[in-house]
Amino acid sequence: MPPADTGASTNPVGASTAMPLSVESPQPRGSDHTKLRPGSSGYRRMNAALFAAGVATFALLYSTQALLPAISAGFGVTPDAASWTVSAPTAALALAVLPLSALSERLGRRAMMTASLTIAALVALAVPFAPDLGSLVALRTVQGVALAGLPASAMAYLAEEVRPKALVGAIGLFVAGNSIGGMSGRIVTGWVAQAWGWRAGLGAVGVLAVVCVVAYRLLLPRARHFTPGSISPRALTRTVGRHLSDPLLCRLYAIGGLFMTVFGAVYTVIGYRLVAEPFGLPQGVVGSIFLVYLVGTVSSAASGRLVGRLGRRGALYTAVTTTTAGLLLSLSDALAAVLLGLVLITAGFFAGHAVASSSVSRAATTGRAQASALYQAAYYLGSSAGGALGALAYRAAGWEGTVVLGLAAVLGAAGITLYATRRALAERRCRRAHPAYARA
Repeated sequence: MPPADTGASTNPVGASTAMPLSVESPQPRGSDHTKLRPGSSGYRRMNAALFAAGVATFALLYSTQALLPAISAGFGVTPDAASWTVSAPTAALALAVLPLSALSERLGRRAMMTASLTIAALVALAVPFAPDLGSLVALRTVQGVALAGLPASAMAYLAEEVRPKALVGAIGLFVAGNSIGGMSGRIVTGWVAQAWGWRAGLGAVGVLAVVCVVAYRLLLPRARHFTPGSISPRALTRTVGRHLSDPLLCRLYAIGGLFMTVFGAVYTVIGYRLVAEPFGLPQGVVGSIFLVYLVGTVSSAASGRLVGRLGRRGALYTAVTTTTAGLLLSLSDALAAVLLGLVLITAGFFAGHAVASSSVSRAATTGRAQASALYQAAYYLGSSAGGALGALAYRAAGWEGTVVLGLAAVLGAAGITLYATRRALAERRCRRAHPAYARA
């Protein structure tokens, strides 16, 4: 039987098997003493490099999100049609992340991340010249495929190169880079678009991404604990099958996808709501609304401390409660209440994502790149579904429809966590009732 939950459990959503998840992609077994530790120069360089990578990834992936009202006006299309400039690249990333993460088992995490960021940044320089919506969606889809090589490889790199006790904090800082990227990309595009048009806004994000790629490449330490693994289709199928048969990992994938459904729906639609009455905000101000991403930077970076105080399931309950409160507050017609609602939604989402994603890296003792890739696939499918469905709900029922969709998703995450809690309590009672069996 798994160990009892002591409040700081490493298992956030119920017990998993104790057997290895895969034998196809062996991970290095070097001493933890040789891994990067907090306070060391290598650890600081790694955090800075992956922070820059996170900034570039989210700035590129969601570069059109704050511009959706302007893109709708420019091409004469509806919100749900324009939303595909966000949903298409996230769906493409979700579909490509597994094969590219498998390729990273052979090429190395560092090489895969470098190639992904470089290609995506170069495509970003062509995006502003798209002549129509179809061309824009196509270029954005290529960007999504290119970016697919980064998220799972980054999680696997951290799991291999960082001491286990520092893993949650390191991943939290990487996620914080995501939040900064999402914020800065939207703010830059918003203000540049207000002055020179949405195409210029997209060009500015491309330049920002190039700068981040250069910084990442100069700072990231060489991998010391990577061991090349098999990338044969049969081995990959077996590894993925074992991950998908693990109940714990499947619950973590579902939680990540559901949290991202909420986030994708809210931030795809919020621009349309804020430029309309009763708010009537200009494009630059709407872009600046994404300053609330700073809350996500703080909550994701602090997720390690939150887990230490409440346990992983406790941290997930906190994230669910915070996100739900934010959704309900956002129904108000008072701008201050809407902004506070966005703050709570952002804090809850980033905290939940940091806990769930770090739990995947910790639970998968082998085939980590594939385990992380499956999480990323679920996460970005949630983003794609949230963006598309959120825009449809907004078109059909206004902001209230988008909020209903978000509440359904976050309650799904709560239900999964509650199921795991009840299961853990049942196992604890079983151990107490049968101590001899528990010792065995």
